[in-house]
Amino acid sequence: MVQMPRRIVILIAFFFLLASSAWGEVKEHVFPNGLKLLIVEDHKAPLAIVQVWYRVGSRDEEASFSGVSHLLEHMMFKGTQKYGPADFSKLIQRNGGTDNAYTTKDSTMYYETLSADRIGLALDLESDRMRDLRLDPKEILSERDVVMEERRMRYEDDPQTSLYEEVIATAFRVHPYGRPVIGWMSTLAGIAPEVLKKHYAAFYSPDNAFIVIAGDADPQETVKSVEKYFAPLPKRPERLEEARPVPSEPPQKGEKRVYLKKEAELPHIMAGYHVPVLPDKEGYALEILAGILSGGKSSRLYSRLVYEKQLALEAYADYSGIHKDPFLFFVGGTPAVGHTAEELEQALYDEVERIKKEPPTDFELEKAKNQAEAAFLMGQDSIHFQAEILGMFEIIGDWRLKEEYLKGIKEVTADDVSRVASKYLVPENRTTGILIPIKNEKTEEAKPGHHHAH
Repeated sequence: MVQMPRRIVILIAFFFLLASSAWGEVKEHVFPNGLKLLIVEDHKAPLAIVQVWYRVGSRDEEASFSGVSHLLEHMMFKGTQKYGPADFSKLIQRNGGTDNAYTTKDSTMYYETLSADRIGLALDLESDRMRDLRLDPKEILSERDVVMEERRMRYEDDPQTSLYEEVIATAFRVHPYGRPVIGWMSTLAGIAPEVLKKHYAAFYSPDNAFIVIAGDADPQETVKSVEKYFAPLPKRPERLEEARPVPSEPPQKGEKRVYLKKEAELPHIMAGYHVPVLPDKEGYALEILAGILSGGKSSRLYSRLVYEKQLALEAYADYSGIHKDPFLFFVGGTPAVGHTAEELEQALYDEVERIKKEPPTDFELEKAKNQAEAAFLMGQDSIHFQAEILGMFEIIGDWRLKEEYLKGIKEVTADDVSRVASKYLVPENRTTGILIPIKNEKTEEAKPGHHHAH
């Protein structure tokens, strides 16, 4: 499963605000082999979630094997020396639990939710596949075909996702964030079994992983269980990422434009600006800027472009500060019937210019900060969510950044919002993508009236 970049990110960004007050204390334990364990006690229900995070994502891949981290995530469900190919999920389900995994640009995460007395089962299975994956060459090749099919259906057949990929690939010339997590078709085709095995050997080890356990768990017992299953696992002798530093993206010196012609119902426009990420102080102001432009129906983009001018069917701004390296701030939308992508593009830029000159009102600022609260109330009872937030911050630096987030958001002023817009949302720092819909010739030909001689 590849984590989707847009939409959900807006909500997640706003979930954090009340985090500290609503959560139990976090206990940290580091084992001699480098494995870190984070425990959050929450006894509201007799459930627990076990998340195993690996510090490897598409950011850590060689360009020619783009997609190998996500393919390896698929292979983690294909059996070990001890358990057969379908055993993992079957055992979890038989014990009343659920399991899944996802890969992002910066990490790969596996999780199981079960009743709290079954934590040992998840730990047994996870420690086993951290080291003893079967990785049968035939299985690897057949799973590679599965991922290529997933890419075809979910990415290449989806016009807006294809545009998103084009914009990112154009915005990043040097940094690996320019490559999709799922990989390109040609790079997937080049991942031979030995490439995957090497990737597994280099990145899947206790010293490149951490575990988050949240829920109805006793901390002392939990440390003992994790120790039992994971302490025997050795550190890896070689670390590939030290020999392969991630290059930083040079500053962009002029607007880039990309056009994508694709079978689609409607045009779409999407512009990405290079911006800093958390814990950079400006990241908090960018979060609030996205909220003011795009948080709900009273937000600037919706009220002006969708509701008043009826120029757009949808208009959005999107920012996620949860990345290891600087990423992008997006604005975009779908023009209403009778309007062009270029008209909507201009209207979006006008709104960007307006927020530079007219800082948000007290009401707008408060609303953007409070949206955090409302969204968080939905996620507050979820142990999965509590664990995931810790994991996301641990990946970008330290789980304790969660506490900083709260303070950072509270301190954002109206002037901060206009200042980051003026600094980063400028044409020379922008990569713009336009989706141009084309008709499918095959369906055209099949219509009555088109007769072809045989």
